[in-house]
Amino acid sequence: MILISSKVYIASMDVDAQYSFTPSCPHELPVPEGHNIVDELNKQATFAKYRIGSKEAHPPHAIWISDENHPPLSELKGDNVDLHWPAHCIPGTKGFELIKGLPHPCEYDYFIWKGIEPDMHPYGSCFHDLNETLSTGIIEFLKDKKITTVIVGGLATDYCVKNTVIQLLRSDFQTIVNLGACRGLTLETTEQAIQEMQRKGAIIIGSTDELQFEQPVIVATAK
Repeated sequence: MILISSKVYIASMDVDAQYSFTPSCPHELPVPEGHNIVDELNKQATFAKYRIGSKEAHPPHAIWISDENHPPLSELKGDNVDLHWPAHCIPGTKGFELIKGLPHPCEYDYFIWKGIEPDMHPYGSCFHDLNETLSTGIIEFLKDKKITTVIVGGLATDYCVKNTVIQLLRSDFQTIVNLGACRGLTLETTEQAIQEMQRKGAIIIGSTDELQFEQPVIVATAK
């Protein structure tokens, strides 16, 4: 059980919880059971003062889009790209939308869009570039609000969630990964990602059932 003393210093983060990463978009990057994270994302937000969100927002002719000559996961050289991927999360398409049941982006306390440039494909939500020099502003927002702990969920565990968690840890946030609010592309890479996040200091929980507010200690005073 993870005891939380106060939600004042806690943020909840929804990483790329979009239809592109669910079976609803089978030709994009469907994550098995990716559509089943909404309830847990909403539950973890109740433990936090601020709710943060991110979306991928990719152009339809990005240089990293896979084709018959460049299959998915094949290497791609560039300053801010590393692999080929199927086209996904293109604004105006179903895949770009947040999964039903999540707030509209304007209802979050802070929201960012990443990967807009055709020659940039970041994974973590804290930086626009792979070298992690161009901030999306999330870290600065959290520090300005005196946040010390971030509860993270989203898609996919083995890529964007993992990289976001590691970025938060490097910025000295206590980071809780809620596996009930995450799903991964493959069992092997997901397990590797969980182990890596844990090695770097992340707290791993199976669901929000493992979170609980501390009960205040009431000290009797003499009358």
